[in-house]
Amino acid sequence: MIGRSPDDLSIDERYAHAGRWIALELYTPRTIPLRVIEAVGDSPADCAQALAGRGLDPVKFEFVPIRPAY
Repeated sequence: MIGRSPDDLSIDERYAHAGRWIALELYTPRTIPLRVIEAVGDSPADCAQALAGRGLDPVKFEFVPIRPAY
């Protein structure tokens, strides 16, 4: 899932991962990031830890729960 847009997740993927959290880079006019999943975890803290482990600053990300498609 990492590196993909959350909009590209299939219905099956949304059901399989419902309740988990994803990290997306915050939008700013300077960065205009692609909306891709940078981390996945069972909580925002798990996502932040995964980002930090990759040398990324968790403060620059938003954490969003994955919801089922319907």
